Amino acid sequence: MRWKLLVIASLAAVVAGTGGSAGLLYLLTGRAGPNGSAGWLVLAAPLLPLAAITYASVFVYRHTARRRKLQAAAAALVSLALTLAVYLAFALFTPRREPPPERGPLAPTPVNIS
Repeated sequence: MRWKLLVIASLAAVVAGTGGSAGLLYLLTGRAGPNGSAGWLVLAAPLLPLAAITYASVFVYRHTARRRKLQAAAAALVSLALTLAVYLAFALFTPRREPPPERGPLAPTPVNIS
């Protein structure tokens, strides 16, 4: 097996897929506003990593002489596992943005007379 090709292609797919997807989501959803008009973009976000993984596995398949299918499948699985790990780490280590609390009418404070 060509381990260097498998590792480099998988890492390139992860960087291109997750980086591109996260960058597009950050740029486009920040400008969409609070009304949720970019909901289709959030649903389409996994397409860029899947395209990068597919390209990497085809690249590995075309550049190996023996055991092509095994190496292409291994590249796809390694890329998928690393992509999921990056998304999990991103979800765990980024702070959550909470909406600001709504201000309603001020209620009188109860008085305890005992």
